[in-house]
Amino acid sequence: MDIKGQFWNDDDSEGDNESEEFLYGVQGSCAADLYRHPQLDADIEAVKEIYSENSVSIREYGTIDDVDIDLNINISFLDEEVSTAWKVLRTEPIVLRLRFSLSQYLDGPEPSIEVFQPSNKEGFGLGLQLKKILGMFTSQQWKHLSNDFLKSQQEKRHSWFKATGTIKKFRAGLSIFSPIPKSPSFPVIQDSMLKGKLAVPELRVGRLMNRSISCTMKNPKVEVFGYPPSPQVSGHCKNIPTLEYGFLVQIMKYAEQRIPTLNEYCVVCDEQHVFQNGSMLKPAVCTRELCVFSFYTLGVMSGAAEEVATGAEVVDLLVAMCRAALESPRKSIIFEPYPSVVDPTDPKTLAFNPKKKNYERLQKALDSVMSIREMTQGSYLEIKKQMDKLDPLAHPLLQWIISSNRSHIVKLPLSRLKFMHTSHQFLLLSSPPAKEARFRTAKKLYGSTFAFHGSHIENWHSILRNGLVNASYTKLQLHGAAYGKGIYLSPISSISFGYSGMGKGQHRMPSKDELVQRYNRMNTIPQTRSIQSRFLQSRNLNCIALCEVITSKDLQKHGNIWVCPVSDHVCTRFFFVYEDGQVGDANINTQDPKIQKEIMRVIGTQVYTN
Repeated sequence: MDIKGQFWNDDDSEGDNESEEFLYGVQGSCAADLYRHPQLDADIEAVKEIYSENSVSIREYGTIDDVDIDLNINISFLDEEVSTAWKVLRTEPIVLRLRFSLSQYLDGPEPSIEVFQPSNKEGFGLGLQLKKILGMFTSQQWKHLSNDFLKSQQEKRHSWFKATGTIKKFRAGLSIFSPIPKSPSFPVIQDSMLKGKLAVPELRVGRLMNRSISCTMKNPKVEVFGYPPSPQVSGHCKNIPTLEYGFLVQIMKYAEQRIPTLNEYCVVCDEQHVFQNGSMLKPAVCTRELCVFSFYTLGVMSGAAEEVATGAEVVDLLVAMCRAALESPRKSIIFEPYPSVVDPTDPKTLAFNPKKKNYERLQKALDSVMSIREMTQGSYLEIKKQMDKLDPLAHPLLQWIISSNRSHIVKLPLSRLKFMHTSHQFLLLSSPPAKEARFRTAKKLYGSTFAFHGSHIENWHSILRNGLVNASYTKLQLHGAAYGKGIYLSPISSISFGYSGMGKGQHRMPSKDELVQRYNRMNTIPQTRSIQSRFLQSRNLNCIALCEVITSKDLQKHGNIWVCPVSDHVCTRFFFVYEDGQVGDANINTQDPKIQKEIMRVIGTQVYTN
């Protein structure tokens, strides 16, 4: 069957040969005897023309009327730190496997969908979220899709082609493969806005979507879609792509739109998260009770054993932060979010419910969570049984503490920042892809530098889940706002160490001399425990973050106290923890060229890169 001749009259197109008439290999000796719907052939060819030969593969089953279509979604546009936080392999495509009726295609039953990465065998939570999204998308499309409907749309498109044209020629004619114009006057046209005449193809220029280019046209008289895209969704990632190049291209385009913003939507209901400081880095479930129950039922939270095995020091830190917030006199303000934990004895009720807060019961469960050090020294299953005997809510609470963290935290190896004088050093990235992209755009315009942010450890339970927010003149404010509204930073370590020690009733900042004396005293006392200890062994903790900040005119410098009123201009990079009243060197100045060089050296060895 000459598909190209049937649809595009491509018999005399240059560069083509007879072998191209065979669009793909057929597996199974009897497969040729089965009828394959021509619209399926046309849609597969469209994927190859618009993407590449390797973007689609097909498997037939010989004697049964089923066919698997594998669509390979290139995710190399994701930044390295994003893909690491999401546990995806950016060098390997995400595969969408759709099973259709071979003979009926769009007239047959709704296709089943699988989403996977061949080398990503475990913990591919992103795949579950994407599978749910594409399942809902397909169900909506299937209400009005049919082979005849799609064919009518494609026939209308032919008026834009020459008699011997192809999609490839048409794209080349519009200079799709040439560099994207830099002129700000170059038009950006949405699919839903295209009317009657040939339109310039939509071009989205951005770091996160470096391949998001499409040719889009719409007939003025006939609506391709039975329902309009939601106007409320930011970035139009839920807009329905054009159907004019077939259903396979449409679902690939939709997947490409959704992947960069998966962290902005609930993994269960796919509604946009509502946070004071915008979305965070990691995908998460929202606080709606139905979603919490579904999240529990899906088993997405069952990864605690893997997290303890691969990132025990991080889990140890998360538990310490949760404990500090729960024991704080300000817990009613700073212990946010409050856990949503399903009762293991009654999966239809919440044992911990944000609408009915019970701090005493929560404290009892947290006290029954065994130390992470103990968990790494024996069988996790046996330790879980011990926790269940102590308190059946202890292990579910631990799962929530791990899964609710929306920042990417990694314990630094030995190649850490030596001038910070602590073994508890972490890479800390909390900005979502969109914020990171805005940050890097501003960085190109204004440049950036590094500064410390000091906040008591009781506040970090919330910061890791809600972001580093501007707390000035809100109930979260603790230290006053003498220099105005914004996020307070300092290039001098002693100032941030002072802020980090305030909390739990301590509201007087120690002087620099006091900090220097404490630092000298702690570093002359013989150490009773190894400085290389993996885990936190004290509940008396101090911590500070090292942030990157945009050096625009918005950054207000009052001596060594800086105030940044634009939250998008501050991104956390590193996190340092000190035990038993210890503090690091009080004389560190991030503006010192030697210090800056050391910071850049460590950044170069970590996930985050400039």
